[in-house]
Parts: sequence; C-alpha cells; structure tokens
Amino acid sequence: MTYQGVIMSYFILALAALVALACVPAVRAVCHAFCLWLTAKILGEQVLARGEYFGRVNGGEWCKEGDNLIVLEGLSHILSVALGGAAKPAGYYLALFSGAAAPAANWTAASFAAVASEIVSLTEGYTSPTRPAWTPPNSTSTNSIDNMAAVASVTIATSGTLNVTGAALLTDSTRGGTTGKLISATKYAAERVFQNGDTYEIGYRISLTV
Repeated sequence: MTYQGVIMSYFILALAALVALACVPAVRAVCHAFCLWLTAKILGEQVLARGEYFGRVNGGEWCKEGDNLIVLEGLSHILSVALGGAAKPAGYYLALFSGAAAPAANWTAASFAAVASEIVSLTEGYTSPTRPAWTPPNSTSTNSIDNMAAVASVTIATSGTLNVTGAALLTDSTRGGTTGKLISATKYAAERVFQNGDTYEIGYRISLTV
C-alpha cells in the first residue's frame, strides 16, 4: 500500500471512531484533532489566516492595536465568497467596542453588538451615523490585503472621555446591527482613551500564509 493509501486508511478509521464515540466528549475531541491533522497531511499544506488592527490619533504615529481573531463565521464567509458561490457583500465595515470580553470563535454578527458592547452613540462615541467602511484595493499580488492606502476615520464625540477596548470587521454598516457576517475582532493590547474632537484612523490587514 502506498503512503497516501495508509494515510487515507487511518483517516477513514479515525472518522469511524469519531462517529462511534460521539457520546464521549473527550474522545471526540481527540478524534477530531487527529482528523484535522490527517487532513493537513493529505492536503500537504497548512494555511494560517491572521489579521492585525492599527490605529492613530490626530495624524500621529501608527500603532498596532492588536492581533485579531478571525471567527468561525468569518472563516466560513471568506471560503464561501472566494471559493464557493456566495455573493460578495456590498462592503466591509469597522466597528469599535468598549466591552471587557475577549473575542471568541463563536461570536457572530448577530451577537457582536451585545457581547462586545459596540459603541453606537453619536454623542458618546463617534459622529458618523454608520460604521466606517474598510476600503482595500480591488486586488493584491501578495499574501495580504489592507486598507492602509484609504484608512477608515471617525471623529470622537464625548462630554468627557471615551474608552475604546477593541475593533471588529463586519459586512453590515449599521451601528449596533445584527445582520450580515462578522469577519474578525480584536481586543486592544491597551485601552484607547479619547477626547472630544479627536480623529481616530483605523487600519486592518488580513494575511494568509502557508
């Protein structure tokens, strides 16, 4: 039997074990991990998707705000649009939030505004009535794409100070909206504290590496 045949045999056995032991969570988790490892061996490649958020205030220096989590809904969306038959949305939009929770893989567009405490106020938030657009180029010749040539920008409105703990990328422009897809989210490495009238520019880059 060839090497590929051996791998496929083990793969089939692992799938059978996964089904047979579905009632045992610990065993199911081990079988699932083994199946993923074998799939990677069969495909011969492992692709890593990662993203980074950047920000600057009042035209100052750019700072990396944090590495993102591309949620399961986001991964499904990317695959469905790039390789499946799903239609590309009209746009992608950035949202700011003030909650303490770290992004989780099961976050979705439907739950994001509530679990992240999205900033939706026009008087204690930012003045734009919608989430600012993320505007990347039409194509890329590298393994990444970003909006650094056309960054998103918001003007802060607050009677005191405004604390921002993170950002996210979604397909719906409605502040506090619960439709569309959540692509990614990050909790900032350090909380941002803004003053009234501050201009906050936001950049996001997503990369695929093998």
